[in-house]
Formats: sequence, structure tokens, C-alpha cells
Amino acid sequence: MLCTARLDRVRKMPIYARERVSHLWLIHPGLQTLEVYRLENQHWIVASSHVGTDSIRAEPFEAAELDMSRWWLEEA
Repeated sequence: MLCTARLDRVRKMPIYARERVSHLWLIHPGLQTLEVYRLENQHWIVASSHVGTDSIRAEPFEAAELDMSRWWLEEA
């Protein structure tokens, strides 16, 4: 997972900024976290952070409530 996180942050984020992708979500299943980034003036700004099994409204989909408890695998 570390390798994927490193690739997302070091390689992909600058490409997405260059291509003017407006929002970026980084999901870490092991930590059960969601980080939401918004592009402002060619820089990524943390718009929100979420953890665990919360129900959330996250940019750019604030109109829909998302149940994060459905994202994670249940432990056996």
C-alpha cells in the first residue's frame, strides 16, 4: 500500500494538477481514511478528511451522502 500511496502523491497529483483536474480523492483502505483535495491556483488544498464508518458529504459530490462503512472489508 505504501508504494501506491507514494505513486499517487508524488507522480499522479502533479499530473492531475497540470491537467486541471478539479478534485482528487485519496482513499486508504488500511487506515479507513478519505482525503479530499481541491485544486486552487495549480496547488492542491485539503478540502476535507474523513475516517472510519462516518456518513459524509464530500466535494464535489456534496449533494449525495456517502456511507463510508460500506467501503471497507469486514474483518473475518
